[in-house]
Amino acid sequence: MLKTYCNPVYPEIMADPFVLKHEGRYYAYGTAPDGPGGGRFPVLVSNDLVDWHRAGYAISAPADPGNDHFWAPEVAFSEGKFWMYYSRGDVEGKHQKLRVAVADNPVGPFVDQGVLLVPNLQFSIDAHPFRDKDGQWYLYYCVDFLDLEDDHRIGTGIVVDRLARMDRLAGEPRTVARPHADWHLFKKQRAMYDAVYDWHTVEGASVLIHGGKYYCFYSGGAWEKENYGLSYVVADHPLGPFTRPEGSDEALLMRSRPGNVIGPGHNSFTTSPDGSQDWIVYHAWDTAMTGRRMCIDRLVWDGGRPTTAGPTFTRQPAPAGLVL
Repeated sequence: MLKTYCNPVYPEIMADPFVLKHEGRYYAYGTAPDGPGGGRFPVLVSNDLVDWHRAGYAISAPADPGNDHFWAPEVAFSEGKFWMYYSRGDVEGKHQKLRVAVADNPVGPFVDQGVLLVPNLQFSIDAHPFRDKDGQWYLYYCVDFLDLEDDHRIGTGIVVDRLARMDRLAGEPRTVARPHADWHLFKKQRAMYDAVYDWHTVEGASVLIHGGKYYCFYSGGAWEKENYGLSYVVADHPLGPFTRPEGSDEALLMRSRPGNVIGPGHNSFTTSPDGSQDWIVYHAWDTAMTGRRMCIDRLVWDGGRPTTAGPTFTRQPAPAGLVL
């Protein structure tokens, strides 16, 4: 009998979901309301990507008014330790700083290292650690751009830098993707940096290698609206330069399905239990907009073009290799 699943795969709020596959098990980390005793970032565990259970919170932190919003954790395994990258700042999203915490176990507890990864910027979010084939680690993250170079829009974009150590960047960031299309609109007439802009956003980088190319997937638009969706840029090296595929004036991979799924985005990738399939893990709103919950769908390659049936909301075949 074929096992199936139906999104969302976890009933509680689990925005910005990142899944780490380690020694045959899956560990998910996400943005969610605080837990007891200052617990931040719920940790979920699964053997199959479909059935998940809570394993506590990744990190504990005392309340700090004005600096108490923890966003978008991602975890890398290196040097026998687990390194969690995340941002902490205010609810307005104008003062967020990238940080790193370390644990000996994928469920934590993670201990913050007291390091600001990009100390000279008041806003940096959505860190994505990526290990290349030669073992070198890179960190993709988001910053704000206020210039109108080429056809780019003012707003939040993605850069990449080499990790000199797991807790230190080389300090040579390169641009990966900037907002350039109407569907990237975050908010008209947004007050930012002592001025007012029509603000556009691309965020939530996640990188896959396919056919010798580096695909940096991103989410664009306003996270709580129907224009939020997923697209990608492509390069020959982790540091770029990245180029847009044809048709990038629209979300190429995934978009809202009004009446069923709103705002799919901020994804990560993993493989099926038997390793034969690529799967995309992302969040999406229910139609009542009560919260962003974790969803999964299969990613299929059509030559050099990534495709998915998602965002799905009906029953689907489960990842390959599940044991009934």
